[in-house]
Amino acid sequence: MQTIFVIAILVLGFIVTFQIAKASEYVAVLRGLETSRKQSNRINAALLLVFLIVGLIGVFYANAKLKGKILGAPASDHGVLVDRMLYVTLAITIIVFFVTQILLFWFSFKYQESDKRKAFYFPHNNKLEVIWTAIPAITLTILVGFGIFYWYKITGKAPKEAMVVEVVGKQFGWMYRYPGADKELGRKYFKNINAENNNPLGQIWEDGNNHDDVFVEQEMHLVVNKPVKLVIGAQDVIHSVGLPHFRLKTDAVPGTPTTMWFTPTKTTKQMKEETGNPDFTFELACDQMCGRGHWSMRGTIIVETQEEFDMWLASKKPQYLVANPDKDPSIKKDTVATPAPIAAVIK
Repeated sequence: MQTIFVIAILVLGFIVTFQIAKASEYVAVLRGLETSRKQSNRINAALLLVFLIVGLIGVFYANAKLKGKILGAPASDHGVLVDRMLYVTLAITIIVFFVTQILLFWFSFKYQESDKRKAFYFPHNNKLEVIWTAIPAITLTILVGFGIFYWYKITGKAPKEAMVVEVVGKQFGWMYRYPGADKELGRKYFKNINAENNNPLGQIWEDGNNHDDVFVEQEMHLVVNKPVKLVIGAQDVIHSVGLPHFRLKTDAVPGTPTTMWFTPTKTTKQMKEETGNPDFTFELACDQMCGRGHWSMRGTIIVETQEEFDMWLASKKPQYLVANPDKDPSIKKDTVATPAPIAAVIK
């Protein structure tokens, strides 16, 4: 019923607008086209000025209402740099926006058609052309310079002390692998992928580095204030690791590992307090359309202290032992009861 009501209002609005337009045409004919045109120019000039004022008020209101409330402050060291680039770009473009838009709408109002003023034909001016070519060129050079500087800082080599986490996308979820005490991820081979045999990543069990690697799904754990290097891949189609709260993103490409690194600067607990949202979680989103279930491809990230992370990792069993339970020393082997001697039985 509500939908029908909305459609009816839109239809009536269109009819009213159409009738007003037709009435304006009839009035124009009665008054004379020249007089009507001049009156329309005056009305349009005034409306442009109103649009300028209302539009600027709307810009300031939206900024005050939404600033910092969509994603909040960045929660990584690289996120601070990304936000800084954004603010520098916005500062420059906002200045240009206000100057050009205010002049555009004010000139439309001030220099509207008038019988008391004759239009001046201004075909060419070298000085003006140099100014409006040089200033944008210099501005864009500064912005590109900022971008290149921060880009190499963000995409450069990860620190030696960085922890390593492998992130693998598949339709429609995320898988993670952590190296064990040897700090090395074992080798894998795509033909070894077999989820039914507890080898969803295709790890090569003959490689000793795989024997202490830990596999988890959907939830990634990181340590606050500790650099982390993500080794990113995909099993089927192109996905994209999007980390909005850390201000980072990179593609996950089948057969072509990509990497990025950053340092989380806030724990999940801190973000819950800052946002006032007890259900807050850092999101790992797929930012590349990857199929019908793309909307549901969402992982979560838990940022915690080193002690909390160590306890969590210690509670996980290496995937090698999950796939090969006979190699697990914590599982007691079945023992066969030894039959009693025959003489003892007879006695």
